[in-house]
Amino acid sequence: MTFPRGIIGAVVAALLLASPPLAHAADVSIMVGGIDKQIYLPLMLTQRLGYFRDEGIDVELLSEPAGVEAADEMLAGAVQGVVGFYDHNIDLQALGKYTESVVQFGKAPGEVEMVSTKHPELRSIADFKGKSIGITGLGSSTDFLTEYLLVKAGLRLSDITPVPVGAGDTLMSAMEHDQIQAAMTTEPTVSRMLKSGQASVLIDMRTLEGTRAALGGTYPAACLYMQTSWVETHRDTVQKLVNAFVKTMHFIAAHSPAEIAAQMPADYYVGDEAMYVTALADGKAMFTADGRMPADGPATVLAVLSRIKPSVRGKTIDLSKTFTTEFVDKANAGL
Repeated sequence: MTFPRGIIGAVVAALLLASPPLAHAADVSIMVGGIDKQIYLPLMLTQRLGYFRDEGIDVELLSEPAGVEAADEMLAGAVQGVVGFYDHNIDLQALGKYTESVVQFGKAPGEVEMVSTKHPELRSIADFKGKSIGITGLGSSTDFLTEYLLVKAGLRLSDITPVPVGAGDTLMSAMEHDQIQAAMTTEPTVSRMLKSGQASVLIDMRTLEGTRAALGGTYPAACLYMQTSWVETHRDTVQKLVNAFVKTMHFIAAHSPAEIAAQMPADYYVGDEAMYVTALADGKAMFTADGRMPADGPATVLAVLSRIKPSVRGKTIDLSKTFTTEFVDKANAGL
């Protein structure tokens, strides 16, 4: 059976109109362990300022509760980059997987160990024995740092029960119901817990001074890291990404906490913009001014992980392969 050519054309045209459009593929997908955390603020801020668009790059932003989940997604090829802690690059190299920080956002972790006000007996990390302690996720940077603080205080990880509770509402609910007695978290969760009277600060790593006291040196944290093999084969794309992020770091350095907060989505304030601004003022010093890795930082991170991670301890780690300054140097030279 044959049909006139005009009818065939009409049928084809109707089918094309009825078919859903092909999904648009972003140039790069970046996943973060909690996109509304202030430690990871440069990611959303860069998008809101239009710096990705200015570089001619389409970036998809995705969020998971914990950084370790984001790293797993990258290694599986689901995303090309992760905004998370630099320490994962050292941990992964010890496992034979090469990734690197291409631009550094934080020179301090921005993490705070909070203790429940229902447990005034918890006056030091040594008092944590037998308690349930909140972390974002097992294998996360909060897990690493919590274990280091325990070891430093003469305890072992087996002396406490680590409980993955994420951040924000889930963490606060767990503490409210006494499922955890202490937890490591970041802003704005820290300020929310202080405002409600639910918890108090035990160890503050939002500043360089507090970080050095707790960890023994500068501890570079939040960064954009990617698989080294992907970086080597997509250098132009990586440079555009880093160009955009370096502009953002300069913006943060040059503007007040209120001006920075005004650029962020309103739901990030969790109903209290003034609290969000104050929290940002308290933690703004943790950000690098230009995206560069602090010279003394990688060695501190390696020392911390070597003390707590059997996979890292005794291994020869090439720190020069855990980060690169090449793209950041070019981005700063172009400003």
